[in-house]
Amino acid sequence: MAVVNQSKGKRANTEPSIGIIGGSGLYEMAGLTDTQEIRVKTPFGDPSEAIVVGTLEGKRVAFLARHGRGHRILPGEINFRANVYAMKLLGVKRIISVSAVGSLLEDLRPGEFLVPDQFFDRTKNRTSTFFGEGLVAHVGFDKPTCGQVSSVLADASVHCGVKVHRRGTYVCIEGPQFSTLAEAHVHRQLKFDVIGMTNVTEAKLAREAEICYATIAMITDYDCWHPDHESVTASQIIATLVQNAENAQKVLREAVRAMPEQPGCKCGAALKHALVTDLKLVPKATKKKLAAIIGKYIS
Repeated sequence: MAVVNQSKGKRANTEPSIGIIGGSGLYEMAGLTDTQEIRVKTPFGDPSEAIVVGTLEGKRVAFLARHGRGHRILPGEINFRANVYAMKLLGVKRIISVSAVGSLLEDLRPGEFLVPDQFFDRTKNRTSTFFGEGLVAHVGFDKPTCGQVSSVLADASVHCGVKVHRRGTYVCIEGPQFSTLAEAHVHRQLKFDVIGMTNVTEAKLAREAEICYATIAMITDYDCWHPDHESVTASQIIATLVQNAENAQKVLREAVRAMPEQPGCKCGAALKHALVTDLKLVPKATKKKLAAIIGKYIS
């Protein structure tokens, strides 16, 4: 098994430009060929799992199981910084996230996909920035997903015959418990569309790492608010996910095939006007720690 270590500068033979982070129900990527498992060492610890780098639709892709194989890691236990930084070290320019979500609207039905264009963060206990330790940065996050990648994901869903909603707001809760009925009603009153436990943290870190980020939100249930459906259970969610796994794999393959070679967005320059600290005053240890994402801005 290959190892990537920032300090040693080792990388896979061919850098993957697209990263896929699979959530509940998606623990491997079908169709990958010429694969190599890589244990990436980051300044923030170990990622959730070894990253599988392979070829999909003629392009090099890196796949990471967000919760680890066998689903061992709680949403609040995920080392989001290590996951995103590992992708950066491997050379990934775009991250496609696949996640299970609950629906907060009648017309967002289980089995359908939503590609959110907004997030609302209700998490409480997570570190969602790479910065600190003598270096301050404030990235723009008004549009938290990459428009180009999101369009590719939505178009790929249509191409594969999967019902998809092209925009919406994903409210991210801490978990691991599902919502109370009172919380579900508040989320509906606030006009949120789907609810999950992971994506906003990834999106914030991807923006700081100057990586394009977009999500396929796979709707598995109606949370607990719907009067004609029982309260959501984990087994119910997994059953729906298993049914939809083939659709997710098809959409991912089509999205990778259709992804333009060159980005048509500004995600890759998110830090250009975001670094506030006088770089002459940034500790050497911090510069070294964040070299993969700030290297082009420091001498």
